[in-house]
Amino acid sequence: MPSLIDMRRRIRTVRNTQQITKAMKMISAARLRRAQDRVFNARPYANLLKEVIESLVGRIESPAHPLLARRPQERLVAIVLSGDRGLCGAFNTNIVRATERFLEEHETEQVELITVGRKGRDYYRRRGRPIRRELVQIFSRLDFTHAREIADDVTAAYAEGTTDGVVLIYNEFKSILSQRIMVEQLLPLREFQPTPERAAAAEKVDYIYEEPPQEIYEGLLPRYVESLIFRALLESAAAEHAARMTAMDSATSNAGDMIDNLTLTMNRIRQAAITKEIIEVVSGAAAL
Repeated sequence: MPSLIDMRRRIRTVRNTQQITKAMKMISAARLRRAQDRVFNARPYANLLKEVIESLVGRIESPAHPLLARRPQERLVAIVLSGDRGLCGAFNTNIVRATERFLEEHETEQVELITVGRKGRDYYRRRGRPIRRELVQIFSRLDFTHAREIADDVTAAYAEGTTDGVVLIYNEFKSILSQRIMVEQLLPLREFQPTPERAAAAEKVDYIYEEPPQEIYEGLLPRYVESLIFRALLESAAAEHAARMTAMDSATSNAGDMIDNLTLTMNRIRQAAITKEIIEVVSGAAAL
């Protein structure tokens, strides 16, 4: 049976750990609020940009673009968004599992990875997977230039024909308690194919363009890819903070339960020790 000193030491250790997890929860909650605001501000921009491009599609006779070209997907690029740190529940594990499923489904194709986050990079570096590009420690200073850097790489590769498809794998932020794994095809862009419905909708609203619609259309498509990647980065950052806040809240609660159990055990040990001393005193008095 452990001594009272051992039990007090264990309780003190658990209480110190509880203070750390509580502080991490508060930090994640503060960061989540800022990340959540950035996600909500980025979503309308991407939606409006999509509407503008759709209106342009209906006004162009032949809306062709290298980013719309379809071909057999033999060489793929997967952009994997993981975290830089642990202690966030199953956040990184779910990303790795989704990526592994994607790699199994496309084991006959040549797949390169663009890893964003240290956890995903370390996992696939240890397994010898080909990594096209890696970005680590960017979520603490996340900026649109990071999305532009990734977008320039994949759009140039797709336009040159060195890759046949680009996929985004990330955690979408739904709520504090819910994050959804997303596996989205980024390239080729499928939502801007010309249709009679879009042509009819474009005729209802008359826009005046300073530049020809074809030039605006060709310039906006790469910007749209950048906005999709930037939104995915923001979603992943918010989801990571939410997962860490939930995990640290559970850890703090579990530490409290452990402290209660250890305190109860310590009281029993102390009570047994007091009872033993009383019995020894009574036995000694009886012997005299």
